[in-house]
Amino acid sequence: MGTAPWRLEGSGCYMLPTMSQYKGDMKDGMFHGKGTLYFPNGGKYDGVWDHGIAKEGKYTFADGLEFKEKNWHYCDGYDRRFYTEICSGLKPAGISQLTNLDPPRPIPEGCYDCGDGFYNPNTRVVTDYKLRFLRNADDDEHEWIIRTCRKGWDEIIGRKLNPEH
Repeated sequence: MGTAPWRLEGSGCYMLPTMSQYKGDMKDGMFHGKGTLYFPNGGKYDGVWDHGIAKEGKYTFADGLEFKEKNWHYCDGYDRRFYTEICSGLKPAGISQLTNLDPPRPIPEGCYDCGDGFYNPNTRVVTDYKLRFLRNADDDEHEWIIRTCRKGWDEIIGRKLNPEH
């Protein structure tokens, strides 16, 4: 049996169907050695791979924040500030920061910002911020997004009256 002529070996770049991109060493068509996996949301994972399995590495968010398994001080129960607030301070009273972006990205009418993209509750499709398909939301994700995420429209909410009064 011979080896497949398309097998990836050495150093190179590979685009995954999810639009994530790997740049680094490969062996037998798998990530092997040092390499970086770049995600469409701007984050990246620098790591050491062994036959396609990450053995050690570091994830860095799009805003430059590096994830740490231990001593994680970002948005924990004691300190709910965004990373940009930690780096550059809090805004004056009355000026709120709704997201880690300043100003927050505009959300298309009728959609929600679900963290890794926009969600359209009518089609139940999540797209990335460049409006490329990411996934279809199941019932649990749909309910979570509707309940917790920022909307792309304003709603006037009046005072709820107690029916007993």
